[in-house]
Amino acid sequence: MSRDNQMRCGIIVSPDIENEIIILKRKLRDHRVVVFMEDSFKIEHAKAVIAEAYISESDRKYILLAAKTFNNISQNALLKLLEEPPRNICFIMIVQSKSVLLSTVKSRLPILKNSIQYKQISAEINFTKIDNEIIFAFLKANERLKKDEAKELLQALYFRATAVDKLILNKYQLECFEKGYQLLELNAQTQPILALVLMSFTVNRSAHEPL
Repeated sequence: MSRDNQMRCGIIVSPDIENEIIILKRKLRDHRVVVFMEDSFKIEHAKAVIAEAYISESDRKYILLAAKTFNNISQNALLKLLEEPPRNICFIMIVQSKSVLLSTVKSRLPILKNSIQYKQISAEINFTKIDNEIIFAFLKANERLKKDEAKELLQALYFRATAVDKLILNKYQLECFEKGYQLLELNAQTQPILALVLMSFTVNRSAHEPL
């Protein structure tokens, strides 16, 4: 089994929690990944995490704790576990803001990624007004991207569509993003991948009107 996709335990700060989970599950596909995702993380969720953590594992298991808010009781209940995790257990917390976490939690887990990374490559495109001319110009402006840059741009496009233009993506559009990530991992050419994703927004425009 490959170990190239192992990650450290830590905290990911992102405006899009669901997308981070998709990215992590793909990155950690060779390992068991257990996801606890709640709007508000409470003591009953912490107890479920503790129970899962103490299930014996022969290989590394990742437990993802994702929520908009974590109450103090649930965080305090997890402190000892975060400081001394069982063998082969790695915790990754996903939050929209570091401010929702206690300083004692942040002292036990490093920041792996901050939301600012979403803006390192800017997706200067308006999905609510997209057409073939805009797509052609965008592809032309991004025709010399390296693999890692293309992956960042794909994330930026997703962030632009969902968080900035506030579109509700349909099943086909989500599949195009997922396929795009997979093809980039296989070192496919970036232009056809970007074209696939962007063209999905010109089909059935009524399916993804702004909120």
